[in-house]
Amino acid sequence: MTASPKQTFNIISLDGAAATGKSSTAHAVAKSLNYLHVDTGAHYRIICYHLNQKSIQALENLELLTALDSFKIKTLLSENSVLFEINETQVEPDDLRSYTVNTLVSQFASLKPVRDFLLRYQRSLVDFAKMHNFKGMVVEGRDIGSIVFPNATLKVFLEADAKTRIARREKEGHMDVINKRDTIDATRKLSPLTCPKDALNINTSLRSLDEVVSIILKEIAQ
Repeated sequence: MTASPKQTFNIISLDGAAATGKSSTAHAVAKSLNYLHVDTGAHYRIICYHLNQKSIQALENLELLTALDSFKIKTLLSENSVLFEINETQVEPDDLRSYTVNTLVSQFASLKPVRDFLLRYQRSLVDFAKMHNFKGMVVEGRDIGSIVFPNATLKVFLEADAKTRIARREKEGHMDVINKRDTIDATRKLSPLTCPKDALNINTSLRSLDEVVSIILKEIAQ
């Protein structure tokens, strides 16, 4: 499935496991097309950070529901990227990539209240994008093409071997439990990490960022 010039608003879903190159690819594609860039992984990390700050465990209970209900959400625009803010607090990138958040984020992301909360928010970003005169969005995550936007104009799924992905995290200076997160993300009952049947599958292990972006842009241009 490729983007159609007849459509007034295009959505490109970009899914994949941790450190497959989703963020850098999504940024580059969105910039090339002048589309809104949405990093849904950051949304889950920000939720995880705030819940952990409140010492709330990754369990479905009243405490979790109360905390989610109390969150005041704000959407900001930084160039062409969405900034997701809770309670008027911008979380530092290093805090979002801390070992604690890396360890807990998949656990919180497996909870239905958290997923429902962010599903509503993420789908609402279509209106946000249109309001800011974007003709499309590049949305990255783990269930974008399968759950969040199943009718996306173009679905892309990135993959890479575990050794390559671990090396990428180490190069970034972050500790990440890649294998554990893969297992949780792929086996959770709600919105598991999966490659949509109609997705363009790209292995990024031996490809540069420019090569991956070029493949996607050529697919869109067809």
